[in-house]
Amino acid sequence: MTINTRPSIDEYFMKMAHLAKERSTCLRRKVGAVITKDKRVLSTGYNGAPKGLPHCEEVGCVRENLDVPTGERHELCRGVHAEQNAIIQAAVFGTSIKDGKIYTTNHPCVVCAKLLINASISEIIYDDDYIDELAKEVLRQSNVKVRRFNLKQ
Repeated sequence: MTINTRPSIDEYFMKMAHLAKERSTCLRRKVGAVITKDKRVLSTGYNGAPKGLPHCEEVGCVRENLDVPTGERHELCRGVHAEQNAIIQAAVFGTSIKDGKIYTTNHPCVVCAKLLINASISEIIYDDDYIDELAKEVLRQSNVKVRRFNLKQ
């Protein structure tokens, strides 16, 4: 008898998000994201410097140098977040993400949370937590469903 080892749809897309994060050039936290709709991939993203600019690996980390705590002062980062890059890539290629889902390796920060709300993402599935209470509050007040990925589902 053969045992079915086919991953669930959540496992499948979360594995893709983890694969995307391997492209990250962030020195502090590597994050990957995959936007889906109707069980199809629409866009992916990972965190790193804007297109054509030197990576943090090359020029150093502003946040590290200033000893900025995690979850604070997001504007003091030269990198574009994984969720932001996934939204941007969909826009660049003319792909609507309205009513889509995003699988992300970490809970979004408040900046990404606001972008995901305004991009009409219907659900956020995240793997690891991230310390940003304002992000959690903003998402609680929105119509976006948020849930932590559970491998046992």
